[in-house]
Amino acid sequence: MSSAEQVIHGLEGVVALESKLSLIEGQTADLYYVGYHIDDLVEKADYESVVYLLFHGDLPTEDQLRAFRAQLESERSIPKEVVDLLRSLPKTAVPMSMLRTAVSALGVYDPDAEDMSPEANFRKAIRLTEQVPLLVATIARLIQGLEPVPPQRGLTIAQNMVYMMQGEKASEVAVKTLDTALILHADHGLNASTFTARVTASTLSDMHSCITSAIGSLKGPLHGGANEAVMQMLLEIGTPERAEAYVREKLARKEKIMGIGHRVYKNGDPRTKHLKRLSKALNEQNGTSHLIEISERIEEIMLREKGLYPNVDFYSASAYYALGIPPSLYTPIFAASRISGWTAHLLEQYRNNRLMRPRAAYTGPRNRKL
Repeated sequence: MSSAEQVIHGLEGVVALESKLSLIEGQTADLYYVGYHIDDLVEKADYESVVYLLFHGDLPTEDQLRAFRAQLESERSIPKEVVDLLRSLPKTAVPMSMLRTAVSALGVYDPDAEDMSPEANFRKAIRLTEQVPLLVATIARLIQGLEPVPPQRGLTIAQNMVYMMQGEKASEVAVKTLDTALILHADHGLNASTFTARVTASTLSDMHSCITSAIGSLKGPLHGGANEAVMQMLLEIGTPERAEAYVREKLARKEKIMGIGHRVYKNGDPRTKHLKRLSKALNEQNGTSHLIEISERIEEIMLREKGLYPNVDFYSASAYYALGIPPSLYTPIFAASRISGWTAHLLEQYRNNRLMRPRAAYTGPRNRKL
């Protein structure tokens, strides 16, 4: 490596491209989608409106939202062959691997699969945004040994997901919690999985390949897999009284407390408060408030000892648990939301593409002889 070369490990702080989709203000703990603050969107919009915003650059009028809902709902099905494929996978397969495989298979059956025109790519973005939540709900049933529930028309994406997973109409607070989670996870700058998707797209590979690679990136415990690890930690602790000793033992061993801290947000994740509020309501309703007590004690200890705040994964874990969702499905639900952000980024990448080809600083031996 020459003295002029500087390696930025993890590409931290490196600006790789321009995007109009989301703005992260790490120091002030603010997040914006196309100029709208996340707090306003959670309070006044729904997930479908946010998807429209990411795809079109503006929030929809009532008529536009009605037409967009119909456009999404027209894709509310997945090929029987893909469901059969999911059934055929080993019982030991983890849900994220099942989802990755199923999305790849969708590409084989998509009528626009190899058409790279802007019109076809937009149709695929719509289709995938509707289909990935269906796949997650189908996987949820199959891993519990239950028959998949067919999707229902006339429901929002959040309503239909809960209906397909539970086999019955969900409560208002359950739907609001999932809809809020979908909004909060829809996009988040150039995170690892979005970057992965855009790198794949920069080769002009098809959209299903890009999303398959993004799911592979999201599967990692340092990215989307953190919320599952948070729930495992809460269940392992068991009671609020054990929280402090557990955390101190982890810190003494220099082990990471999952769901705490963020690469970008140094003064708190702006998404956390929304899921914390909804998780409290759900767990109080379910008689599992001890999970919130444990979470709050961990939050207090980590802020006091390390100056670190919880991130969006921390309270999403207990919220999903209160909805009766198995922990192994938490990351697939993340994907069911982020599919809108991924596809919006892909549409942006295709419109102004340049092959991504960074360099590596060579550190190996030189001038070796046989």
